[in-house]
Amino acid sequence: MLRKAGNLIDETQVQPAGVDLTLLKVFKFSSTGSLNKATVNLPNYTEVQSQDGFFRLPAGAYKIRFKEIVEIPSDCVGIAFPRSSLLRMGVTINLAVWDPGYRGRGEALLVVFNEYGVILEQGARIAQLMLMKLAEKPHTTYKGRYLHENI
Repeated sequence: MLRKAGNLIDETQVQPAGVDLTLLKVFKFSSTGSLNKATVNLPNYTEVQSQDGFFRLPAGAYKIRFKEIVEIPSDCVGIAFPRSSLLRMGVTINLAVWDPGYRGRGEALLVVFNEYGVILEQGARIAQLMLMKLAEKPHTTYKGRYLHENI
C-alpha cells in the first residue's frame, strides 16, 4: 500500500485503523486557479524552504506533499484524515478520495487557522490513510492526470 523510496514504511507509521503519512514538502499558492466544465487550470506554487528541517508556517493555506508513495489496490478506495494533534493546534488537512488503482506521492491542502501559526518538522506524521474495501471491483481503475504524480 505504501512505499518510501522503494522500501516499506517504518513500523511506527502503522496504526490500528490505517497508516500514517509524513510531510515531505510545503508550497505556498502564488496565483489564481480555475475550474471550468472541461478544464482545470492549477495555480502556481512557490516551495517553502525548511529551516533546519522545520517549516515555520503563518496562518494561511498551503499545498503539501507526502513522503510516501501510495498504491491503492484495485478493490479499495483510500481516504485520509489529519492527525488529531494537528487539529489541537488549529491546523487541518483536506484531501480528496484516492480512487482504486491510484499510484503516486499524494498532495493535500493544509490550512493553518491558528493566528500564531505552526511549526512542522519535515518527516512528521501528519495524516492517517485508511483503505475501504469496495463491495465489488470497479469496471476500471484510476487513469487520471495524477496517476504516478511526484514519483
